[in-house]
Amino acid sequence: MDKTKIRNFAVIAHVDHGKSTLADRLLEMTGTVSPRNMRAQYLDSLDLERERGITIKLKAVRMSYQSHILNLIDTPGHVDFSYEVSRSLAACEGALLVVDSTQGIQAQTLAHIQKALDLNLKIIPVINKIDLDSSDVEATLLDLKNTFGIESASAILVSAKTGQGVQKLLDTIISEIPSPAGLVNSPLRALVFDSYYDEFKGVVAAVRIVDGVLKGGEKIKAVNSKTIFNPVELGVFLPGPSRVNKLATGEVGYIATGLKDLSLIRVGETLTSAVNGSEEPLPGYKEVKPMVFASLYPFDGENYEALKKALAKLRLNDAALSFIPEHSSALGFGFRAGFLGLLHSEITAERLTRDFGIPLIFSLPTVAYEVILTSGQTKLITSPSDWPDQSRILETKEPIAKLSIIVSINYLSVTLDLCKRHRGEILSVKEFSATRILATVDLPLSELIVNFFDELKSATAGFASLDYEVAAYRSAAIVKLSLLVHGEEVIPLARLVERSSVLSVAKNLVVKLKETLPRQQFPVAVQAAVGGQILAREDLPTFRKDVLAKMSGGDQRRKDKLLDLQKRGKKKMRLLGRINISADAYREVLKFN
Repeated sequence: MDKTKIRNFAVIAHVDHGKSTLADRLLEMTGTVSPRNMRAQYLDSLDLERERGITIKLKAVRMSYQSHILNLIDTPGHVDFSYEVSRSLAACEGALLVVDSTQGIQAQTLAHIQKALDLNLKIIPVINKIDLDSSDVEATLLDLKNTFGIESASAILVSAKTGQGVQKLLDTIISEIPSPAGLVNSPLRALVFDSYYDEFKGVVAAVRIVDGVLKGGEKIKAVNSKTIFNPVELGVFLPGPSRVNKLATGEVGYIATGLKDLSLIRVGETLTSAVNGSEEPLPGYKEVKPMVFASLYPFDGENYEALKKALAKLRLNDAALSFIPEHSSALGFGFRAGFLGLLHSEITAERLTRDFGIPLIFSLPTVAYEVILTSGQTKLITSPSDWPDQSRILETKEPIAKLSIIVSINYLSVTLDLCKRHRGEILSVKEFSATRILATVDLPLSELIVNFFDELKSATAGFASLDYEVAAYRSAAIVKLSLLVHGEEVIPLARLVERSSVLSVAKNLVVKLKETLPRQQFPVAVQAAVGGQILAREDLPTFRKDVLAKMSGGDQRRKDKLLDLQKRGKKKMRLLGRINISADAYREVLKFN
């Protein structure tokens, strides 16, 4: 294939700006998918993507148009999946910047376009939803000019729903986006930008051929891991996998490696020929750092190995997911997993349950705290069970997220108040357009991941958008809040809390645990404590058996004797009794926010 006839591009947009619908029209108008087989959100193959109306996984597809090959790499829009966007853009020469003409530029639009500019990609601005009565094209064009310096004449006006303007967009892609710049006669170098596992083909790597030509039957070597393998199949996405004999410079396709070890081919890897190949790796992706952590335990302990394999398969095509084994005396064997955000953790848990049929106990997410010990050592703590004794702690630091919030000027006051209630620090407030404000805020990540976004949408009637990046660590008074049942600490229910809010959290947790635990034959105290200080307490009511029920009359001394025996029995049970907390009870409390 002549590389001058190839165009590789991604579509970047804020959530719900019509990116998936535009991809549908491109597939339809290039004849890649027939009208009979067409369906909405065609590239969103996961049930979760369709249910939630968002793109979770990037997806590559090859289209033919006017003797050119157009390789589209579809990208997610939500901030939690920004790493997927960076992976897509690294394999492209251009990007379509889609902006909803009814909403204008949003916070995640700013973040995504910055990634594209950092990679020197050709940006084609696309104004979408021009068919709607609420569309304001002129204001959107003015936003583009004021924000990015993009002139109105370069923007393509489209309606992804009706197809209006999409033909012109296809022509612009061919004329504006440069062809790949790789060298055909150089040693093979292919960039792995995605991967997944197939039971028959092993690890399947989605690749962009940067230099050289990859031919069927040729031995391949992974430059970084030094793994050598014989591919079982080469192919392209049309949009389903379609076998080919070779992949040349500039093309996007896949390599079915036949490897069964999921760790041998990682996203960002460089593949080359095993004989006379290149030893110089391509600039890979930066190692992504998880920001949110949670524990995952199989509801049935027998599913531990199945959960381990499922996580490994998800990790293969989700480079932002990390996990390590963990053990709990109450819940058995599980994993401590790291995620980019709360939605990322929710999606992962749902995929494990749906795709792999593994019911989970999923702990409340927490963030990674830096702890400086009196010995001078600095530790990164991601789990309450690893929290050092308070006497050994010199200083604690929590991660701070820098938020970019674009909000209507009418809701600026409530937005700033919300940020302050969540311990936010207002860095700047400036005019973004005639009716909208851009607020930059430093906010503790622990406040952001709980329900801040939902509260923001509620406070602003939906007229706010949010993007963030973790900027730094800042000193904070973090303490370990322990839950005690009948005097014994329940380790899986401990959590790390900022001191100013620890009292309210403690009260809520003991009430929730009291409501969840079954009643016993003896009094049970449910307590929350920091160190040796009890902050909240609830008493679980006891069952009381009527030992006099079978007596019909009788001497009062006999009644007193029975009641005294019962009293002594309860006292003994109180001293010796133990409370076994069921997995169902853990699940209920761990779900509690």
